[in-house]
Amino acid sequence: MINIQEKKVFQLTGWIMVLIDLILGAIVLSLVLRLQDVRGLSAPLIVAIILAAFIGLSFPGYYLIHPNESKVFTFLGKYVGSDRAPGFHWTNPFVMKKKITLRIVNFNSQTIKVNDSTGNPIEIAAVIVWHVVDSAKALFNVENYEHFVAIQSETAIRQLASHYPYDSHEKEQESLRANQESIAAKLREQVQERLEVSGVNVVETRLSHLAYAPEIAQLMLRRQQAQAIIAARRQIVDGAVGMVEMALQSLESQGVVKLDEEKKAAMVNNLLVALVSETEAQPIINTGTLYA
Repeated sequence: MINIQEKKVFQLTGWIMVLIDLILGAIVLSLVLRLQDVRGLSAPLIVAIILAAFIGLSFPGYYLIHPNESKVFTFLGKYVGSDRAPGFHWTNPFVMKKKITLRIVNFNSQTIKVNDSTGNPIEIAAVIVWHVVDSAKALFNVENYEHFVAIQSETAIRQLASHYPYDSHEKEQESLRANQESIAAKLREQVQERLEVSGVNVVETRLSHLAYAPEIAQLMLRRQQAQAIIAARRQIVDGAVGMVEMALQSLESQGVVKLDEEKKAAMVNNLLVALVSETEAQPIINTGTLYA
């Protein structure tokens, strides 16, 4: 495949050619007026015909370019250049012109069902913000650059989603739900790599939809709730153990009371039950001795 890159086409300001055509038109008119009394083919008539033909042939060379627009020119099947300067221009009247928009475009992907890295079926969709930066690549390197963007973007979304879990409770592991900024950045890199050949620049990517597939949505919701409860319990237990340890150290350092191993075990048990229990602890007042 020939990799065509954008280059500048030969062009003139259109108003210069308008002035030239007006001057040539005035010359043709003056020659015609002089030849009213002349019969037959003469040199002035031939010149007038040639100039008139040149004026007529120059008209297809005029073209307009609007802001954020490019025109691609081909001559006898060969790419001769592009022009993206807004304004009124003139170029070779025998070239073929094709308009390419340089405006920013939003591509909303369809909702794709794919398995994440743990094998769970999920639904995912994304918004791809892109625009053409090389009109020659966009027109000649791919069949239809808009369709190419759509297909390659959805392929990149599918591939990225299969490399990450939907959710993860491990801090070191990235997930689609918890690290959407990072995932969007990686998606942009993958889409840009795929679209490089088409002369398209990816401005931004964002996940627009992310959910478990309907057939496992309720099951995964209960699983998430269970994992959240376990994580919360683990944090409560860790905090309770720390508080018990701090209480024992404080009692011993201040000499408030001296406890043997059996009493320490009983105190730890009571404190843990009071701190970890979901119901409010009911205190029991001991009116006897410490060992009663």
